[in-house]
Amino acid sequence: MTRSTYLLAGAAVLALATAASAADPELTVFDWAGFENQALIEGYVAKHDDMPTYAFFGDDDEAFQKVSSGFKADVAHPCSQMVQKYRDAGLIEPWDVARIPEYGNIAARFKDSKIFADDTGVWYIPTDYAYTAIAYNTEQVKPEQVASLNVFIDPAFAGRIALPNNTDDTWSLALLATGVSDWSNITEEQFAAAAAWLRQAHANVRTYWADPSENAQLMKTGEVVVSWSWNDGVAAMKAENIPVAFNRTPTEGVATWFCGYVNFKDAPGSEDKAYDFINAWLDHGSAKGLLENFGYAHSNDAAMAMISNEELAAGDVDPVTGTLLSQVPIDPAMRDRMTQEFELIKSGF
Repeated sequence: MTRSTYLLAGAAVLALATAASAADPELTVFDWAGFENQALIEGYVAKHDDMPTYAFFGDDDEAFQKVSSGFKADVAHPCSQMVQKYRDAGLIEPWDVARIPEYGNIAARFKDSKIFADDTGVWYIPTDYAYTAIAYNTEQVKPEQVASLNVFIDPAFAGRIALPNNTDDTWSLALLATGVSDWSNITEEQFAAAAAWLRQAHANVRTYWADPSENAQLMKTGEVVVSWSWNDGVAAMKAENIPVAFNRTPTEGVATWFCGYVNFKDAPGSEDKAYDFINAWLDHGSAKGLLENFGYAHSNDAAMAMISNEELAAGDVDPVTGTLLSQVPIDPAMRDRMTQEFELIKSGF
């Protein structure tokens, strides 16, 4: 799933996936564009008096293709459903959690997978999470019109909706809309129903947005009035006083996702600094920086306990009471099939 942020100015920057922000030459972080934010790793900067060197990607599939083609970095920031691919390709190695004091404070629900941790070690350190839900223009759309995910197939909004240009988020929408809230074992009938629904939605789509800044611009100009959006896009729009609300309780439910860091095998930089980096990310102060700068929540429960419920609600990351589809890892073959079908749908087939 794409997890870029509005802090970077536009899709043109995101397209430069090979671009890097040079700083500490002994640690290269391969990350979503915009995550080169000191508020997330104050401890690292305090210790080394420098930010790491960052290389950027725009979505998870792009990142994997680049690394599997030979790009070298020390750590990367995939979302949970991609970890299996990194493991299967032999690109990563386990973290030594004895060197990560806050690992025990990461919520158990983010670690409950043999893909992330097994008898060979801990392969993934979850760090951040949020939701994908309905963003809508409060001046042009009534709350009752977005009470159901079927707003995306409503002819009244033809040409005025936007969806993410992303397999995971868009399929989570289609599955929820057709009654599936657990995508870990999708049947043929469920796949077919979701694909058919997504083809209906495609007929209404103004565009598939590539990053939250593009999504915000579309909604700011009024070209799009309803969008399947992440928290950071909504936070950006609210900061610009765009009349937007975020419905996380439609009848059918919404999606939740989480991302984290993998440790590359045969990495070119300093392993010690890789641990300094992940420990800085898990530090309690980073949770506030994540919420204030991205509108996301932190995987570290002890850190989250230091933030008030009012602050979480203001950032739309307080717990959701309705149905949730958790974007946990799925069979890579099924995800590849989803990607292929999504590309066909976008092409009009």
